[in-house]
Amino acid sequence: MPTLVGIFEQPRSVADVAQKLQGRGYTDLEIFSPVPSNELDRALDATPSRVRIWTLVGGLAGVVTGYALTIWMSLDWQIIVGGKPFASVAPYTIIAFELTILFGGLLTALGFLAVARLPNPRAHPHYGARFSAEDFGLVVGCKERDVAEIDALLREHAAKEVNLVEP
Repeated sequence: MPTLVGIFEQPRSVADVAQKLQGRGYTDLEIFSPVPSNELDRALDATPSRVRIWTLVGGLAGVVTGYALTIWMSLDWQIIVGGKPFASVAPYTIIAFELTILFGGLLTALGFLAVARLPNPRAHPHYGARFSAEDFGLVVGCKERDVAEIDALLREHAAKEVNLVEP
């Protein structure tokens, strides 16, 4: 499957061509930018991150661990005070809350590393050093029959350079 790499000077051009390509059904897009840009973030059709599932699992594990640990300890080392129940949930809510935050935070960090596939010692195969300095890059994976159409579309949107990379 051939890949086209377009090099641009302005982020607006990259955002415009990325939106047009997505409108035509191309989903194998990658954008490289030397600076953060809201235009480029909005250009790619972002799906919700899977990191939030890791956070949910961590939070649920924290609350279950908080209540289970405190109730288990109160039943194992009973302190009889004025006929109160051994396992009273109200005071244990603070510990459960703290463990919810702790486990949720830790699993969020681990989830981020897992979803982002970090650490990754190898760079993207089509990444160029100039994408960290002054130029913006758009990598489009396409079929052989669509190469000419995408090349023309990239050049139409002020691409400085368009390179065809064979698989």
